[in-house]
Amino acid sequence: MPAAPSRHDHFPRADRARRTAIRHAVSELAAAWTAIDTAPDGLLAAIDAQADASPDAAIAALLPWLTDPGWLAARLAGALALLRADPFARPPLRAFGGGEGGGAGDAPGGLVLADRGTVRLTLRLWPAAARPAPPAAPAIFVPGRAALHILVSGGAQLCLHRVAVTLAEEAGAFTARAAAPCHTTAARPLHRGETLRLDTARQSFSLIPGGRDTLLLELTVQPPSRLPIRSYDPATGRLLHVSASRRDSSFRAMALTLLRHLGRADAAPLFDAETHSSDFAARWHAMRELIALSPAAARAPLTRMAAHDPHPEVRAAAEATLALLSPLPLAGGGVTRHVTRDTGGPVTPNAAEHAPPKPSPKGEGLKEAPCPAP
Repeated sequence: MPAAPSRHDHFPRADRARRTAIRHAVSELAAAWTAIDTAPDGLLAAIDAQADASPDAAIAALLPWLTDPGWLAARLAGALALLRADPFARPPLRAFGGGEGGGAGDAPGGLVLADRGTVRLTLRLWPAAARPAPPAAPAIFVPGRAALHILVSGGAQLCLHRVAVTLAEEAGAFTARAAAPCHTTAARPLHRGETLRLDTARQSFSLIPGGRDTLLLELTVQPPSRLPIRSYDPATGRLLHVSASRRDSSFRAMALTLLRHLGRADAAPLFDAETHSSDFAARWHAMRELIALSPAAARAPLTRMAAHDPHPEVRAAAEATLALLSPLPLAGGGVTRHVTRDTGGPVTPNAAEHAPPKPSPKGEGLKEAPCPAP
């Protein structure tokens, strides 16, 4: 079957002069924007001035960049002028999310306008929906603060999610077993021009798309935190998953997952090193990826984790998983080595009642058993 036509089929690959002109035009626009942003009254200069401020203070100081978006109109006008000059030019704006079709049913997407230290400013778009439906996506709580300014409501409705977090949990004592449930408010209309401020460790939001696209500016300040990112089912309020909230831990987690997918057993020491992370969710993520990569290499660090990890739920998860890899004792005092195809190791008869699903070479099961399991 022939490939479907694509606009990329018309890219001027053979026209070196045109491609050179495109690169120069994009570089000039990027340099002009950088000069504007780093000027004393520019966006990046304003962000840098809040480097030592608390998240609440940083949000308050940067709020005018949301509520008076004249600068954004000028930036988008520059990007459109670049595209009018040559449709194959790529404006120096980083896109994220979204779908290929650009129509109803696509995921929310947008543009990153600034990403500096712990501060991120984005322009977000929710595509219109022919049939509005309650949000099915999990409610995500990320330690930090956020402000939203609605540019175009599009007839969307807003659902707010709230969860209680204690000071002890913020200081590192979070456990899934003691986590408070999530509560969701009834949907209400979203209004153009309104600004919402959120404590994102305790507050989150979902949008029910309307008959037109919804456009908003979102400013987030997310300093390092010992409180993990938490995902909840908004329908039941139940905690679904936790993950590391530190950006560096998240990057390492993605790298380890990639190495596991590539079957790089020679990288096992990198997985072992991450099991010593200060972030309990990062430690367990590294361990379950190592188990999926090489159960044999995982046995020693898993044994250590089951005995000595400082987080009680990590210890419990490691102990239960270790039982899947341990010999099955016989009544007569012998040992039966019941070898499974997935792990290459023995299992105990009752381990499945208390343990995460057994790992497979591709990591199935482990991905469905986030740490810690409630």
